[in-house]
Amino acid sequence: MKSPFFKAFAWMAILIMAVSLACNLGSGGATSTPKVTSTTVEATPTQEASQPKTPKKAVATSTAPTDTPAASASGNPKGLVTTLDDVQSATIQIESEGTFIDPQVGVVVNGAGRGSGFIIDPSGIAITNNHVVTGAATLKVWVGGNQNKTYHARVLGASECSDLAVIQLDKGNFPYLAWHDGAPKVAMPVYAAGFPLGDPTFTMTNGTISKAQTNGNTSWASIENVVEHTATINPGNSGGPLVDANGKVVAVNFASIKETSQYFAIARDEAMMVIDQLKAGHDVTSIGVNGQAVVSQDGSISGIWVSSVKSGSPADKAGVKAGDIIYQIEGLVLATDGTMKDYCNILRSHKSSDTLSIKVLRFATQEILEGELNGRELKVTGTFGGSTSGGSSGGSATSATYTQVTDDSNSITMEIPSEWSQVDGSAWNSTWSGQDFSVPSITASANLDNYNKGYDESGVFFAAGPEIAKIGGYVELLDGVKHWYTDACKFDSRNDYSDDMYEGKYDVYKDCGSNKNLVWVLVLRPKVEQTAYLILMEVKITKDSDIDAIKHILATFQVG
Repeated sequence: MKSPFFKAFAWMAILIMAVSLACNLGSGGATSTPKVTSTTVEATPTQEASQPKTPKKAVATSTAPTDTPAASASGNPKGLVTTLDDVQSATIQIESEGTFIDPQVGVVVNGAGRGSGFIIDPSGIAITNNHVVTGAATLKVWVGGNQNKTYHARVLGASECSDLAVIQLDKGNFPYLAWHDGAPKVAMPVYAAGFPLGDPTFTMTNGTISKAQTNGNTSWASIENVVEHTATINPGNSGGPLVDANGKVVAVNFASIKETSQYFAIARDEAMMVIDQLKAGHDVTSIGVNGQAVVSQDGSISGIWVSSVKSGSPADKAGVKAGDIIYQIEGLVLATDGTMKDYCNILRSHKSSDTLSIKVLRFATQEILEGELNGRELKVTGTFGGSTSGGSSGGSATSATYTQVTDDSNSITMEIPSEWSQVDGSAWNSTWSGQDFSVPSITASANLDNYNKGYDESGVFFAAGPEIAKIGGYVELLDGVKHWYTDACKFDSRNDYSDDMYEGKYDVYKDCGSNKNLVWVLVLRPKVEQTAYLILMEVKITKDSDIDAIKHILATFQVG
């Protein structure tokens, strides 16, 4: 049985465009879609985590790096790593913890994730990926694989689009890494350092640069300068350094495609463009959300799913909440290709203080909201299935409210229009092909007598149970109830239905009764256990808002 939050996505068929972070996401790790084109990296993030991302970003304050360290006996600044053997001493493991809303999992409380990073200044300033730390309530750091000493850290600045963050450890006097001189070249030997799979043991893999520059458009970032290499990185390597033979940082690891043994890192030049601003406490190409691109199966809805919001950020001040989908900014529909590309192009085309129009879909309340970043707060302008006030389609916004109801046996729960105030939760008792059965059911309408007598009263009949499944499949059940409608309706069409959990068909009847209303009859079975039970749902439709009611019931029902 799924939660109402998760079930809301069954109707919309919202999918994350699967890309693999170099972080471990969830106890089972991240999934990946093994496709790379010349313009788009579809990889998986590489953070190791017991649950995916985490929210409530720690408030950052600016901390300047220390003065240039004194030279050691070798003539190099004290603490500067100059050999491959010493890279471990400046490589860190980061654990972030917090609470967020994930589009596939739902609400995750106190979820923890692990990634990697590396120190760039002896004062304890370190680099990692944005997706490793953004939204974290707490950050714990271990240096060089030493689990006996735990450091706390805070985020100084982050870039959603470049997938970079700068953090400050609470103590100083550390070994640190310097950047590689010169541009990366194809066939150049490189080494990936970090702490993959949440293991405190330091690892280093070797390989070569296979492509000196490629794009990095993924569902969680849009990076213009990415290095592709063959040094294996795994979940947990996110944010760790890709170094040359002298221990100098060539790039920052962030994504992988296991199926094709392709690994990706943010090039030094890309990182250097934003790191100084991040060290100074400024977020770059960011509105303050922990987000990822999502797109519906049919492509009709896309946008940036918000897992969490940074307090005091432009998104927070506008009223964006975790669980929202940012559908449009400045009138441009976002994430139609399943990546952050359009979203990040907009942010890169404006100053962080610019006023930008924003449209949001809020699945928790089925509302459409419009407002501005750095301007007026979000206000409800419509609901799903209705028109937005002042929109190009005209009309008025739907204003239905919904009430949760449960059958008498507590087997079925759903949300129905509040105006359907008469509810019968008794079992449905019937005989089918000589077999008697009794299954949980709910019948709801503003007037149950009128609903049961004819077709001029809106309402729903919903029954579910294993007894119905003994009759046959969903086609047999649909055919079996046809006689309910043949005398007063005309059969219009039979249609396929499928979402993440259920499959089936639904029949549409028209010209029902004297007022020629509609009836939808839908039969579903679970995709996983197809013979476990069947669902029969009838909705009598007398007005446009009843179509929204069907969507809402399908988005909220639970059987179990």
